[in-house]
Amino acid sequence: MGILVLGIIAFIFLLFSIFIVRQQSAAIVQRFGKFHSIRNAGFQLRIPVIDQIAGRVSLRIQQLDVNVETKTKDDVFVRLKVSVQYVVLKDNIYDAFYRLEDPQSQITSYIFDTVRAEVPKLKLDDVFEKKDDIAIAIRRELEQAMREYGYGIIKALVTDIDPDMEVKNAMNKINAAEREKIAAEYQGEAERIRIVAKATAEAESKRLQGRGIADQRREIARGLEESVNVLNEVGINSQEASALIVITQHYDTLQAVSENTKSNLILLPNNPSSASDMLTQLTTSFASVNAIERMEKESQNESGTDEKH
Repeated sequence: MGILVLGIIAFIFLLFSIFIVRQQSAAIVQRFGKFHSIRNAGFQLRIPVIDQIAGRVSLRIQQLDVNVETKTKDDVFVRLKVSVQYVVLKDNIYDAFYRLEDPQSQITSYIFDTVRAEVPKLKLDDVFEKKDDIAIAIRRELEQAMREYGYGIIKALVTDIDPDMEVKNAMNKINAAEREKIAAEYQGEAERIRIVAKATAEAESKRLQGRGIADQRREIARGLEESVNVLNEVGINSQEASALIVITQHYDTLQAVSENTKSNLILLPNNPSSASDMLTQLTTSFASVNAIERMEKESQNESGTDEKH
């Protein structure tokens, strides 16, 4: 009976002596209320009643998110979200457990202090551009302050910058107005180019059209001159030849109009004097063309004489 009791007592003693520490964590063992040892992951033993597990420390990387509201250099209130990744240093677990009662509050205080020291130096636009510089300043400040307490800072990030809604709307309006201004400038330049190109094309078209009309009239006059010369060769004098040509062209015109028009009614002068009037006009035109050609030939001859001298 006594052996059974002793066996039960030994089993209970052994049961309370065994404890397990999980991976990536450490256990703080105290003896009579005083620090005794640090136990790492695995199967561990302690003296029941005498030794107590004061606490456990996680050795994993942890993240703390802090929202900070502050004012920029141009008097704009802005909210920043800062994420800090930290870890308990394995060679300084004692300080991490005993020296700081609430490490997250301590880290938060340093973040507030650093952000409110850096951001007021910058304008709102510069805050967006230099958020990495702010994160570097936060990490530098935390590393110096938290290492002596057994904590290492892995990374500090500024993950969000959120100005007041009215400021956002104003910034959007400014950007929209700037883009509209640039678009209007490009549109005006394109319109100017179109107008210049259209005017140039119209001027060139009119110039070529005028040259074509002049060439057409000149060729008509030369054709009439050749026709008169041919008729003169067969014994028809110039006046009779001109009248014949005018009458022929008159009836050719009537035939062409009757073939190409969709109208059933055409009103044209067809009295006997019409041919005479047309002949008079043609003769005047023909004489003018001959005079112009003579002047051109004389001008060319004078130019040739000047060159020889």
